[in-house]
Amino acid sequence: MERLDNIIGIAEMGSYVPDSLSSNQEKKSVFEIDDNFLNTKIGIDFTSRKNSDEETSDLCVKAFEDLNTKIILEKNDIKCIVVVTQNPDGDGLPHTSAIVHHKLGLADDCAAFDISLGCSGFVYGLSVIESFMASNQIKNGLLFTCDPYSKIVDPKDKNTALLFGDAATVALINDKPRFISLSFSFGTRGSEGRALISNNRVLSMDGRAVFAFSATEVPVQIRRLLEKNGYTLENIDLFLLHQGSKYIIDTITRRLGISVDKVPTNLKNMGNTVSSSIPLLLNEYLNKAKIKTILLSGFGVGLSWASGILQRIGIVGKN
Repeated sequence: MERLDNIIGIAEMGSYVPDSLSSNQEKKSVFEIDDNFLNTKIGIDFTSRKNSDEETSDLCVKAFEDLNTKIILEKNDIKCIVVVTQNPDGDGLPHTSAIVHHKLGLADDCAAFDISLGCSGFVYGLSVIESFMASNQIKNGLLFTCDPYSKIVDPKDKNTALLFGDAATVALINDKPRFISLSFSFGTRGSEGRALISNNRVLSMDGRAVFAFSATEVPVQIRRLLEKNGYTLENIDLFLLHQGSKYIIDTITRRLGISVDKVPTNLKNMGNTVSSSIPLLLNEYLNKAKIKTILLSGFGVGLSWASGILQRIGIVGKN
């Protein structure tokens, strides 16, 4: 396989999805919904739930343990860790990445910081950690995502209790990547940010506003990113969209005019896992050699959006 010099990217990934599940079927009578709503609107039968004694950092550590089953890492070689979360350990002090750093037993000369972003966080985080590592000549870094919304979901709120699941992922970023980043695109509509907020640690969401934003803005900015880089929709093997809900994903897919075969989902048995939804999907395709070019797009809380194009190493230029 062809090697390119002086590049970093995604080498390997690990993940953790709690075994504990909350059944949406059991909530149908409480929220006065039916199977059609579950199947066509949200597309979620179960939402994953962490244990009550598990913290955000604990989920990150379990994702790292999964990564360590695939590739043995010398902990002293890890010089950077970034945790994407808006639901940190405790009251947020110290930063969750420092707690993960301690629990993993990493060296003192390892940088550690958090990024406070939700649904767009993995794409933002990937750009940030790659740029940070390149600027500081760091060869090995870890990008974690973990947003256990069970900490802030009101179980009596139909708009959120049926949607959000807990999970964590970690991506090993180094100079022996499987995928490299070609280009990114970012945006924010802070004027509508109150569509998804936490008041006194209780989540509140205006589902109509979030859907309208996602369904109108995301297809436009995806097309702009492709055009800026001289790509067409046909050049992309896989579109990994944030798993907001089945209806949002179906709408974006239809408005882009792409085949549903190119837009996988993982909502059904875990729910919307916020910053972890895209990397959980990416983890499934990391070793599938026929997948050469991937477009990532995260969107939601902020309101923010972020998209990026990844290319498998050894493939230079468009398909």
